[in-house]
Amino acid sequence: MRRLDEGGGSERQAAASLSLVIPAYNEAARIEATVRAATAWAGEQPFPVELIVVDDGSDDATAELAERALRDAAGANVIRLPHGGKAAAVRAGMLAATGDQIAFSDADLATPLSYLAQLRAALAGGCEIAIGSREGAGARRLGEPIYRHVMGRVFNGLVRALLVPGIDDTQCGFKLFRAEVARDLLERSRLYRDASREILGPRVTAFDVELLTIARARGYRVCSVPVVWSYGRGSKVRPARDTWHNVRDVLQVWVGARRGWYGESKVGSRRS
Repeated sequence: MRRLDEGGGSERQAAASLSLVIPAYNEAARIEATVRAATAWAGEQPFPVELIVVDDGSDDATAELAERALRDAAGANVIRLPHGGKAAAVRAGMLAATGDQIAFSDADLATPLSYLAQLRAALAGGCEIAIGSREGAGARRLGEPIYRHVMGRVFNGLVRALLVPGIDDTQCGFKLFRAEVARDLLERSRLYRDASREILGPRVTAFDVELLTIARARGYRVCSVPVVWSYGRGSKVRPARDTWHNVRDVLQVWVGARRGWYGESKVGSRRS
């Protein structure tokens, strides 16, 4: 198993600086509230926090409102991109990050930022990646329609069977990486790298699944952390179309893993 800082590093991880990436597409109705909550949280932390909002080519005033809300915030900026989907926005934000650790969170803050403390504790305890999980003891889903939950569990069953057994929630948009690990994963990932690829409307993808598949292949330790997650009424998920996109992405990653695109480990290995 590939490990970093063997025999030490927990104190460094506990004090590590953090870059928080928030992708946003047509979020004018709530981006200012999101930014205020994020900057307030950052100001309470004993470690440096960099806040990066990535505007994914919004048709509304998302970028302008985010820039206005961040005008007086130190260590914060807005990246404007042509519309390329959430995966492209997260990738751009992570590549621009300068912190020792890199996190990303959905723009609706469905999982409170306070849970980053638990994710950081997981990294301090020896994990290279910590992911929010809406499954398992202590996790809660608030307000989620039953059909969404059922569809999500079926999809996760497919993902576990084909690629990452033992990870019960790959799609929660709340994840934390050691920076050097994040860059290694992004360098090797293949989904949604082509900025010229046309994307129509919001696009929810299995970008997360590919990152976790690469992490397993590279031998990084991935830890799931139970979180509380609230279903947003303004969710941009389109169940039928997004399920098709996600399944297609998973099959592409499965083929790539079989062909050795990501590393030496066999698909379905139970590394932890």
